[in-house]
Amino acid sequence: MSSATPAGARRWYRSLYWRIAAGFIAFLAVMLIAQGGLFLWLSTQRDEAMPPRLLADLTRLVADELTDAAAREPGADLAELARARFADLARPAALVLADGRVVTAGLDPPLPMVALTLERLRAGGPDDWEDPPRMRPGRRRARPPGSRGSERPDSMRAGPPGPPWATAPVRVDGRAVAAVLVARGRPLGSVARELAPWLAVGLAALLMAGTALASLAVFRPAQNRLRNLEDAARRFGEGDLAARASEGGGDEVASVARAFNRMAGEAAAREAALVEADRARRQLLADVTHELRTPLTAIRGYAETLTLPAFAPDSPHGRHAVHVVDVEAQRLERLVNDLLDLARFDAAGAPLELAVVPVSRLFTRVVERHGPAATAAGLTLDTSVAPDAETVHGDERRLEQVLQNLTANALRHTPAGGHVSLAARRDAGTVVLTVRDTGTGIDTAHLPYVFDRFYKADPARSDVGGTGLGLSIVKAIVERHGGAVRVTSTPAVQTCFEVRLPD
Repeated sequence: MSSATPAGARRWYRSLYWRIAAGFIAFLAVMLIAQGGLFLWLSTQRDEAMPPRLLADLTRLVADELTDAAAREPGADLAELARARFADLARPAALVLADGRVVTAGLDPPLPMVALTLERLRAGGPDDWEDPPRMRPGRRRARPPGSRGSERPDSMRAGPPGPPWATAPVRVDGRAVAAVLVARGRPLGSVARELAPWLAVGLAALLMAGTALASLAVFRPAQNRLRNLEDAARRFGEGDLAARASEGGGDEVASVARAFNRMAGEAAAREAALVEADRARRQLLADVTHELRTPLTAIRGYAETLTLPAFAPDSPHGRHAVHVVDVEAQRLERLVNDLLDLARFDAAGAPLELAVVPVSRLFTRVVERHGPAATAAGLTLDTSVAPDAETVHGDERRLEQVLQNLTANALRHTPAGGHVSLAARRDAGTVVLTVRDTGTGIDTAHLPYVFDRFYKADPARSDVGGTGLGLSIVKAIVERHGGAVRVTSTPAVQTCFEVRLPD
């Protein structure tokens, strides 16, 4: 089974299951074909194993039957009688008539033997027929005294090799008018032609039955277990830490399932430990930030008291020191408040007071807070609300916090003469709030990280001069509302933060 292809769309020929099945079927087919060939060969060997005496007796028996048939039907054609008899013989046979006709069944006898038989039929009298020598390996004819050369005529030596034949005469009125030739065995090709159709049907049936039985008894159970393991791995990858595979059996699939279950158990335990550690970390952060607020409030109070004329230090350096303490205390207080907000959002402990909120009211509060600063910096701050996006469903205080953070961030990074705009529109069932500026922009390399906590990169859009948590808080608030926030930017041209909230 590429890795990106869904399990249901996997090409069948890439499946390990199908490859094993195809290999098994091919092996089974080869074995059945080999067995069929062995059966054919053994069939010919069985015929070859017939003793010569039995072959001679069978040949004489066939010849006697034809002799009796010719005697019962004096006008019958001996060739037709031979054909009828040879059909039931199930062995290669031939009838050589004195007039030169040859009737064969299953296999043609060697031409040298046919010629020799004709010669004997035409030359013989009623009582001088002798069985010609049986053509068996190792058997030689006696040579007449004074003869030279081989023990057989040249025509006998020129004949093709084949199974041994036995010969017996067919007599009519005491005279040999024909001869029956019966082969001891059949060649493999002849047997194959006779049995091949039946063997093919049998082998095909066995192959289908073997494939079906193997599929039900071997491959189907293995495939089900592998799919069970695949399903467990998929569910575990999707977040179901309780997903486990079946460990039944003692084979390799069971070993893989046990290894997977051990891995899943260890991963679940580590996940639980990480969750607990993260919960403890968040709780510690919330506790620490909460406890820091009291001393910070006291520090700010005393710092503000020292700025009063009645309590201010006499020296300029002392007054400057008090001012620095006051500014840094304010900065530290903002940091603690941001950390506390993030801790609450991470722990889902900051409940939202959901209601229908007029977008124009959110924009008005942002302008009231940042308008004077924008005018003093030589910037233009304006708003626009589309007719179909006049309201949004959410927590008014938190949504205002989102817009305040984004607007403050835009004003800090827009030079004099620039423009910052807030807009609302509806798109695909969502309300889209945008904060766009014509400031320095964000380099493409920094865009994926601007919402990370404490991420600062100059000139990237991050809370330079702030806590470095403003955009992280924006993302946390928007996601708690079920929405999403993204940023697009062209350096030295413009930057746009886009907040999408469900309708």
